[in-house]
Amino acid sequence: MPTVKSSRGYDSSSRRAAAQKTRDATLDAAQKLLLARGYPGTTIARIAADARVSVETIYKSFGGKPGLVRAIYERGLRGSGSVAAFDRSDAMRTSAADAQSLMRAWGELTAEVAESLTPILLLVRSAAASDANMAELQRRTNAERLQRMEHNARFLQERGYLREDVGFDEAVDVMWLHSSPELYELLVLQRGWSTERFARYVARSMADALVRPPHPRH
Repeated sequence: MPTVKSSRGYDSSSRRAAAQKTRDATLDAAQKLLLARGYPGTTIARIAADARVSVETIYKSFGGKPGLVRAIYERGLRGSGSVAAFDRSDAMRTSAADAQSLMRAWGELTAEVAESLTPILLLVRSAAASDANMAELQRRTNAERLQRMEHNARFLQERGYLREDVGFDEAVDVMWLHSSPELYELLVLQRGWSTERFARYVARSMADALVRPPHPRH
């Protein structure tokens, strides 16, 4: 019996690994084609051919092209680390020594996520003008980002980190601006800033706009 259970466990884990490999290959092929050809110019048939999977597999796994774009967005939202970016963001709140160090950590995380996420969000923005599915995805991604910024602003307010002249709504809006794909597009993609420079700017700008200055050392 132990041998049978071990074999079944091995088979199950092997199937999961194979399924994940197929999913990753499909998303990689889809992202490459979508960014090169745009949303209207990319077909499921071409994605399937490049990923070496069947068209039926893509529809079964993702429900079509809108589902693929959503899956690419969700993958980018996790960032490049082994732990999802939103989980790391919450962990930073408890580990940061003060508001200034928290802003630096959030600035680095914002830049990390923006690097992978901005191209697909710009694709969604472009396609939303003529495609109802992409318009809905744009609305949903904006709403989800706003909700995360409200979550962060509430923490800053409850911890007493916000400056006296900054209210909750303003804090939300400032973080909403600095996490926007448009800001990354302007400074990094158009003006050629490095990701590291962008991270420093986001941290410094949010700190200056939102949090109490550090107490001077005597």
